[in-house]
Amino acid sequence: MSETGNVLVERQGAVSIVTLNAPEVLNAFTPDMALEIAAAMNGEVAAGARALLVTGAGRGFCAGANLGGAGEGGGKSDVLGMMETFYKPLARAFADAPVPVVTAVNGVAAGAGASLALAGDIIIAARSANFVFTFANLGLTPDVGGTWLVARAAGRVRALEMALLTNKMSAEKAERCNLVTEVVDDDKLMDRALEVAVKLAAMPTKTLALIKQQVRLALESSFEASLQVEAESQQVAVTTEDFKEGVLAFAERRAPQFKGR
Repeated sequence: MSETGNVLVERQGAVSIVTLNAPEVLNAFTPDMALEIAAAMNGEVAAGARALLVTGAGRGFCAGANLGGAGEGGGKSDVLGMMETFYKPLARAFADAPVPVVTAVNGVAAGAGASLALAGDIIIAARSANFVFTFANLGLTPDVGGTWLVARAAGRVRALEMALLTNKMSAEKAERCNLVTEVVDDDKLMDRALEVAVKLAAMPTKTLALIKQQVRLALESSFEASLQVEAESQQVAVTTEDFKEGVLAFAERRAPQFKGR
């Protein structure tokens, strides 16, 4: 296990576990910590990780941005500059990861922390977890991609419910609203999340990256544009070693051994 500032990284086979490690503040992150999280995720992919598992240390996933550390609240901060420099790279680390990202949500996921929790490709939530957009209570608006994530997954009504009323949403309700993939008992959270991450890491990850792109573009494009993206993705997929291995394994009636190439 390696530690950089407030982020822990542990490698288990082809899976890298990235843990937000500031439990004394429920893993609320400063701008520098936002960059640490993004750097850890990107660095693990560069080092060969084929899936990422992101979670929080202690009794909460993430309480959002640490406003004291960010120097916000006085109305004089260069918010546009901070978003561009610190928070957009964090959101992009999840969205643009060329490998699957699993989030294991333990306890509270609040504000930007909820945005991070919901940014996983697969989201496993502990039964006691809850999601809350606290922004309006502070006179702020959602960030780190939270508006897009909730509106696209759950629709206008739920997005406004979370952002305007700022009520906690239970893990079970989040699952019903299509915000969470699966809810498990608290003591099974990490085992289940790791099980899912291991399964994804053993799959043709280059193809999975194409699928991630297809889904995101499908949410933003017309039907015809989506058909074109599907065709282009297939063209890339059939050139991979994993495609050849998949076809061969099917013909030989054996489990494929994918390499992510």
